[in-house]
Amino acid sequence: QVQLVESGGGLVQAGGSLRLSCAASARTATFIELVVGWFRQAPGKEREFVARIGWDYGITAYSDSVKDRFSISRDRDTKTIYLQMNSLKPEDSAVYYCAAARAPAGRAVTPAEYYYWGRGTQVTVSS
Repeated sequence: QVQLVESGGGLVQAGGSLRLSCAASARTATFIELVVGWFRQAPGKEREFVARIGWDYGITAYSDSVKDRFSISRDRDTKTIYLQMNSLKPEDSAVYYCAAARAPAGRAVTPAEYYYWGRGTQVTVSS
């Protein structure tokens, strides 16, 4: 069982920055298997991949739309995953979800590969 709680969303002007946090809880042995991802969903749109990180080796991947602006990281001690978002654009506005997959077979860039989800945090970027 993995539990995820997001925080850090809010309202920001275009060009600004926000840092989202995802507090994870699970058995210690489970973390080695985990890939943790951030997804987002805007009204009327499908949930889309943003970034993901492997817990053990810290290998990351990003969607093309956020590459070079967003950065995902994890703190092993506090079991927290961060999404640093810079140069925000109005099109980044969405509910952002933290998700976890245990030893995914694929690249872990689609929602279907993730079993555990947080409740989400709203990010709104004004123009």
